[in-house]
Parts: sequence; structure tokens; C-alpha cells
Amino acid sequence: MKRRDFLKVSAAGAAATAVASPAIAQSSPEVKWRLTSSFPKSLDTIYGGAEQVAKYVAEMTDNKFQIQVFAAGEIVPGLQALDATSNGTVEMCHTVSYYYVGKDPTFAIFASVPFGLNARQQNSWLYQGGGNELANEFFKKSNVIGFPCGNTGTQMGGWFRKEIKTVADLSGLKMRIGGIAGQVLQKVGVVPQQLAGGDIYPALEKGTIDAAEWVGPYDDEKLGFAKVAKYYYYPGFWEGGPTVHAFANLEKFNALPKNYQAILTNATANANSWMAARYDMQNPAALKRLVAGGTQLRPFTNEVLEACLKATNELWAEVSGKNADFKKSIDAMQAYRSDEYLWWQVAEYTYDSFMIRSRTRG
Repeated sequence: MKRRDFLKVSAAGAAATAVASPAIAQSSPEVKWRLTSSFPKSLDTIYGGAEQVAKYVAEMTDNKFQIQVFAAGEIVPGLQALDATSNGTVEMCHTVSYYYVGKDPTFAIFASVPFGLNARQQNSWLYQGGGNELANEFFKKSNVIGFPCGNTGTQMGGWFRKEIKTVADLSGLKMRIGGIAGQVLQKVGVVPQQLAGGDIYPALEKGTIDAAEWVGPYDDEKLGFAKVAKYYYYPGFWEGGPTVHAFANLEKFNALPKNYQAILTNATANANSWMAARYDMQNPAALKRLVAGGTQLRPFTNEVLEACLKATNELWAEVSGKNADFKKSIDAMQAYRSDEYLWWQVAEYTYDSFMIRSRTRG
């Protein structure tokens, strides 16, 4: 290459760089958001999902996009997180959508409903089966966009002061249970109470409630339920694989540069898998400690499960008759569930069942 040609090329490259640099800088503005959680800091795994999002977003933007996380009660109470995001008090929240069934029962479907999807099936439906699109079509009415941002796996059935052997044992039982599951249990005699995580222990200790469910061994141990209730039941059939959502104010999200939108979407997906993996790591050891400390582990009887399944199907029919959004969403979820379990009974369930049986052999 001749010297004069080389100089021309070099000059052109320098000019392009000079043009490109400001463009890149303009596409990466300084953004500071606040996120309110529905959970206390002491529940480090479920609360930690929001911290993971903030960490990923900051690292992927060289700290230009910062999200400050606040525990339940620091800005608004835990059960008002969605409202605070919807009205723009904060830009984001980390919560479970079934907390808001009082606004519309459809909220529950995209978190967890009784006899719904397990965690893997839930992720499959949301990410690959049209669930997220259906969810955000509904969430848009509340001026938010939702992102799966955690999953606890199948939860435990809760802590009871007395044994539950028959459906009759549930009659008049005051139980802390969130969302639409309380409406199902009400049909079999339970008196449901909705309390935030930090309020459950004192209510159980004082006898204001007779039973309570939260998440599973790791969180339940932290909350001290074993000190005030002896019987620990499983499974939490109302939460086979509950999705914890990150919600962003729709206007604020739409105002972000496209690359920041993509970064936030991927950060929540990372936090989604992080939480599920972490609970799977923490729960076995916690369950061992609880049982060693005197906790009585009990399965719900088939009588109880069948009665609750019947009550669930009755409730879905009642709500679907009055709420078109609910009907559209529950029908889609149940159709997906049917196909998923057709597959699971072939390979997943057969494999897991064999491995569970073989675990106790020498």
C-alpha cells in the first residue's frame, strides 16, 4: 500500500472512531432505579433473587445501570410492591403475582395455582409455551411488564399444631395461606389468612392462626416455625413450582435503551435459575436438621388431596364463568400441563421414582 493511501485509510478509521464513540456513550446513559421487594432480607434466597438482578445489570453495563434493592417495608409494605411499581413510586419490584388475586384472580396463574405446573414445566410454559406473552398481555393492564425471576420448586404443605388425617380435620382451621389457594382451602373448611412472611411466626406463636405455609425447609427453619408447630406436611399442592416475578413499570421499561432492556431481561432469567438451584441445594440439609430437632414430617392423605383437587376444579369453573382473562389463562395452562405430564410419566417420573427407591439400598 502506498504511503498516501495508508494515511487516507488511517484518517477515515479515526473519523469513524470519533463518530462511533459519542454514539456508544449516548446509548449507555446513567440510569438509577429502585426496586422494592415483598420479602425481608433475612430470607436470603428469595430476597436474594432481586440482589442477583441488580448485580448482573450493574456488571453488564459497567455500573451505568444501577438498581437499588429495598426490603419489604423499607419503601412500602411487602404486599404493596406491585402497586408501587404500577403507579411509578418505584421503577421495579420483586414479588409473587398471586399476592394480588384481590385485584384479579388471573394474577395467580402466572405464579402458581393449586395443582398447577412444577418448576420446570412452569419455566417451559412461560419461556417456550406462550405463557410470558399471555402474562404480559394481562400485566399491561396494571402498567407493568413481568419477568420470571425465581422459583422455589414444589413447596411444603405447611406447619400444623395438630395432625390432619381427614378432610374433617380442616374444618375451622385458621391457616396462613396466600393467594387463590386460600379460596380452594376455604371450600374444604379452612379459614384462610393472608400474612406477609415476617408476620407469620408471631401469629402462629400467639395462636391467632392454627397453621401456616411459607416456602420450604430452608426458609421455614429460618422463620422458626418448628418452635411453635409440631407437624410439617407435604406437598404444598397449591405451589408445585411458583414463579417469583420481577415487575418493571411499563413506561420506565419502554424508555430504556434497547440494550438495557435486553440486559434486564437476561439478568432476571439468570436470577430465575439461580434461585431454583439455590433452594435445591439448601433444602435437603435444612429438612434433616428440622427432623433431627423433633419435627414430625407427614404427607397429606389421598382423601385430603382428592377433596382439594375437586374444590380446585369447582373454583376454576366458577371464576372462569365471570372472568374472561382468567378463563383464557387457566385453559392455556391446563392444556400445557396435560401434555407435560404425558411426557413426564414416560421418562422423568419413571426415572425419579426408581432413583428414590434405590437411594435407600445398600
